[in-house]
Amino acid sequence: MARKYSKGASKKVARAMRKRKKGTLKSGRSGKKVKSRKQAIAIGLSEARKEGKKVPKKKKGKKTGKKSKRKSSKKKS
Repeated sequence: MARKYSKGASKKVARAMRKRKKGTLKSGRSGKKVKSRKQAIAIGLSEARKEGKKVPKKKKGKKTGKKSKRKSSKKKS
């Protein structure tokens, strides 16, 4: 079975994890320190994707169920 992620991609993730553990990994836009393990992995995969490494496409976020709009029942008098 073929690999889902290339070796280069796993190196990027490992690098991001080390930086997170050190406390030097920062998020892109805000520049805040990353504390979450999942976010560190996402940053590593994103960098690998930009370099053209073999990484599966991003999964679209789950849509939360919309609340049904209730019709207000106005009393006619």
